[in-house]
Amino acid sequence: MNKFIFLFILCTPLVLSAQKRLSKEDYKVLQLQENLLKPTALKIIQGITSKDRFMADSLFTRQFVTALKTKNSFYFPFDSLQTISRLYAPDSSFKIFTWQMMINDNVIRQHGALQMLTYDGSLKLYPLIDKSDVTKSLLDTIGNNKGWIGAIYYKIIQKKSSNQNYYTLIGFDENNIRSNRKIIEVLHFLNDEPTFGGRFFSFENDKPFKTSQSRYIMEYKKNASPRLNYDEELDMIIVEHLISESGKPGVAWTLVGDGDYEGFVWKAGKWIHVDKVFNQATPQGKEPVPVPLDKSKMGGGNN
Repeated sequence: MNKFIFLFILCTPLVLSAQKRLSKEDYKVLQLQENLLKPTALKIIQGITSKDRFMADSLFTRQFVTALKTKNSFYFPFDSLQTISRLYAPDSSFKIFTWQMMINDNVIRQHGALQMLTYDGSLKLYPLIDKSDVTKSLLDTIGNNKGWIGAIYYKIIQKKSSNQNYYTLIGFDENNIRSNRKIIEVLHFLNDEPTFGGRFFSFENDKPFKTSQSRYIMEYKKNASPRLNYDEELDMIIVEHLISESGKPGVAWTLVGDGDYEGFVWKAGKWIHVDKVFNQATPQGKEPVPVPLDKSKMGGGNN
């Protein structure tokens, strides 16, 4: 199993103004802390044994919380932590960190933290606890930060309904030795507490009709790379349709993208499923592919 993943980092003007928000002293402290974090973060991925990885993850978590306690750490980009996904919400109200730890070839866990913007620069942090292994129905579960369905997030989409902000998270989960997953779920805040999931995914226009779901999960064959991302021009989440290589559509590790696309469009506070996004067929060999990332900077891997 490949131990590396590609991370997508969202840059905002907030990050670029970090030095204006942080005092010179605090900025230097965070730079020193970041230098301490880099080898530990890398060892979470590269540790030879599970014990090495567990120890690195534990040490990294302690070091990271210490760094985040620095005043106005919210504005520090931590952009040299290449194995840690770091995303700012579009409205800069929070920042979310996610990373993965391989327990063994067949068990992958995600860890993370949600840092809130505070008026005085103090730390308000919600740890994200991956409970996917004890969750009976991943599609229907609604939970807080302590009942999180783990993923390495690479996109945040902000939408509004009835004066409430909703943040749609798109992430990657290396899952197990046979399959990967991509996950879409909605984060919102109730009484300032994070809530993951909700009946935000509607299939009301589908035939036959399907009940709504709390999140959307695309599970597919290891080393396949079906598309799942937000298209700003279409204002739609684009999902590549999956087919089985061996005529077994119920077996996730046989599924690969077929170059046809479905999607979700935001209407009246929910994501409505669109069965077919494009009317014309995609010519074989002309399927859209992501821009290759620089593996020399990331250490290798796939998303």
